[in-house]
Amino acid sequence: MSKMQKGFSLIELMIVVAIIGILATVAIPQIQNHITRTKWQDNIAKVQSYKIAVEKCLQNNAGALASCDTAEKVGTSLPAVSGTLASVTQTAATAAIVITGTAAAANCIVTLTPTVTSSAITWAYSNSGANCNKIKTGVGS
Repeated sequence: MSKMQKGFSLIELMIVVAIIGILATVAIPQIQNHITRTKWQDNIAKVQSYKIAVEKCLQNNAGALASCDTAEKVGTSLPAVSGTLASVTQTAATAAIVITGTAAAANCIVTLTPTVTSSAITWAYSNSGANCNKIKTGVGS
C-alpha cells in the first residue's frame, strides 16, 4: 500500500506568494492615492463656505475680482487650519483661493481661480507641488 501525500508543494506555495506580491505592488499605491484624495476632499469642503462668500461678493461688486480679494472685502474669515489643511490664503487682484495641504495630504497645493462672465462665476482648480495631480487631489488637471 502506498501512502498519499497531503498538503501543498513548495512550488505551489511560492506561486501563491508571488501572486500576492504582484497584487500588493499594484493595490497599495492605489489605496494610498485614494486616502490622499479623501483628505483633499475634506480640505476642499472646509473652503466651500468661503468660496460661496467670494461668489456672493463678486455678484454684489459687478464681478470685480479686486473688490473680493481679501477676507475683509469678502466679509468673512478664511477657514481655520485643522486636520490636513495647512493653510488657506487668497491672492490679491485675482481673488484666487490657495489651499495648502499638510504632509498627510502629500504637501499638495490646490488653487481655485474664479472666472466671472456676464451669466456665471466658474472656478478652475489647479494643482502644484511635487507629484501633485488629479490622482492625488481629485481636482484639477
